[in-house]
Amino acid sequence: MKIAVVILNWNGAQLLEQFLPSVLNYSPEATIYVADNASTDTSIKVIKKQFPTVKIIQNQGNYGFAKGYNEALQYVEEPYYALVNSDVEVTKNWLTPILSIFDEQTEIAIIQPKILDFKSKQYFEYAGAAGGFIDKYGYPYCRGRIFEKIEKDLGQYNDEQTIFWASGACFFIRKEVFRNLNGFDGDFFAHQEEIDLCWRAFNKGYQIHYTSQSTVYHVGGATLNEGNPKKTFLNFRNSLLMLLKNLPKKDLFPILFSRLVLDGIAGIQFIVKGKFKHCWAIIRAHFAFYSLISKNLNKRGTTQKANYFQRKSIVYFYFVKNGKVFDK
Repeated sequence: MKIAVVILNWNGAQLLEQFLPSVLNYSPEATIYVADNASTDTSIKVIKKQFPTVKIIQNQGNYGFAKGYNEALQYVEEPYYALVNSDVEVTKNWLTPILSIFDEQTEIAIIQPKILDFKSKQYFEYAGAAGGFIDKYGYPYCRGRIFEKIEKDLGQYNDEQTIFWASGACFFIRKEVFRNLNGFDGDFFAHQEEIDLCWRAFNKGYQIHYTSQSTVYHVGGATLNEGNPKKTFLNFRNSLLMLLKNLPKKDLFPILFSRLVLDGIAGIQFIVKGKFKHCWAIIRAHFAFYSLISKNLNKRGTTQKANYFQRKSIVYFYFVKNGKVFDK
């Protein structure tokens, strides 16, 4: 097989029962793996009993998304990887266009399909939608989703498009590229590690691509939901670490300083809304970032490219100019 579908799992027995059948039914071109992060539920029993053709890779601990995949993918030798969340439903022929792109366009290293909302299938899904971009201050947004505003799928993104980052919910990458980049940053644990990997790939001259020819449906928040302060902590900390690692040297201090101020404003907003635990999560994220500055400065590559897809602030466009959809 040319492609390996690798599903990272932690205590997701029910999700595996619900979503693995679609992967098995619609992926005849692939070897299917479940990479298990030392689950304590019945996940392994469920796979062995109900899905005996699925290969199991058992990690020694709950390493999160980043290190969990890094550990597991050491044992996966197919040339193309499809990293798929356990709460994703795939569709018929979802792998066919991916294989064609990888086979025919060797300059493309990473691909994202169209990601729609499993719970409301006519809408794009928050974590990826129709491909990811990043603004001047490191805030991620998507074609089809800017902050909390999610667009309906009206065919407006039925295209092939170069993007800045691909969603970790359904993330295709060449094995050789994943290994050349040393995989995800294991220190991130979870959240924004795929954006960091794509930024490092971009800095090395690789292309990241979106195709609407492949569609999947994602539940989202099945492992760590939006209301969890831990998610807030990881998002804010990891976003700062990503900027530190990947920004061009001349932009490093001014953009990081501006971002810290903007984070403070976000913390005040949480206080106004009565979400005190989330404000505290931002404060903890900043102190965690300070403690990791030295380590992450050493991770900076030899090349940092300055030509982002968006040189302005998505915060400004969204809140001041009322740019709630991507084409605005």
